[in-house]
Amino acid sequence: EASPVWRVREDLLRSVPGIGPVVARTLLADLPELGQLDRRQIAALVGLAPFNRDSGQWRGRRMIWGGRATVRAALYMAGLVAARHNPVLRAFYQRLRAAGKAPKVALVAVMRKLLTMLNAMVRTQTPWCEPVHRP
Repeated sequence: EASPVWRVREDLLRSVPGIGPVVARTLLADLPELGQLDRRQIAALVGLAPFNRDSGQWRGRRMIWGGRATVRAALYMAGLVAARHNPVLRAFYQRLRAAGKAPKVALVAVMRKLLTMLNAMVRTQTPWCEPVHRP
């Protein structure tokens, strides 16, 4: 039986389009720091922070690596769903693709933005609400 705090946090996470029961429980179980760190720290902890591969004058590609693989795998699936069904993240993904970003690069950006949003939601105990678009 889950504790009342877990139940509240799970319902909070599941209020986001793209977050289902598996992703919510994975985040709660494998990322207890959610809501306690800032956005850069939580992204680095999960392994979604870009690291550069530079040396002297040479500029390498930016890559993500390290961190918690189980959480990153869950966020990958959530990012795929959110890029299609979450209006905020779908617009973000489409904007990145229109700017010439590769599909995987844009998807990793969606994953990081999703993690940042979830982190802020848990910290402030605020459920997801659809943004109001003004014409």
